[in-house]
Amino acid sequence: MSYLRRLLSTTLVLCAAALLAACAGPRLVESDVRSFSTLATLPSPPTYRIERLPSQQARPDAFAAIEAEAVRALARVGLQRDEARASLVAQIGAEGGYAVPRDWPYYATDPFYGRFGWGLGWGGRGMGVGLGMGWMMDGPPTLYHRKVTLVLRDAASQQVVYETSAVYEDVWTSDPAIYGVLFDQALSGFPRPPATERRVRTEVMPPR
Repeated sequence: MSYLRRLLSTTLVLCAAALLAACAGPRLVESDVRSFSTLATLPSPPTYRIERLPSQQARPDAFAAIEAEAVRALARVGLQRDEARASLVAQIGAEGGYAVPRDWPYYATDPFYGRFGWGLGWGGRGMGVGLGMGWMMDGPPTLYHRKVTLVLRDAASQQVVYETSAVYEDVWTSDPAIYGVLFDQALSGFPRPPATERRVRTEVMPPR
């Protein structure tokens, strides 16, 4: 019996180590992206200002981290924030929530900045290992929902020239960095993205 206990203990330790090693590797973030554009090229000058919605103005500290991720993503496609000389007006949206599959389709809302750190879970019974990281080895995984939206309007005419969104649902999340990945994915193909809905995949390293 003591041999079996030692064998089981060793097996569980090896499984835990393997799972931890997997978590340290790159994660694949897949989102569903829809974009609409009337732009042929970057505007001249390629500048924009951000217009905050009333709900975002009411929670400036919570929204600041999301806004910073959007600004970095816009810079990567050649657009620079310039409140004084803006060719475009940008409106940014972000939402988040989670659901345990048995409660589907219920989402607990978590707007702008998530309260979650690492959330990992696997289904399956008969393997009870406590790793001290909020893992759920004997139940369904928590499903995280994240969505970003971006609308660009011509600053002179106020006409919408670009609209895009990215929706992500999976058992892994890291806030607010996940929103940065989603803004990058939402802007894929800018300024002339595909006209059809598409699945965009990005490998990211978890924070250390």
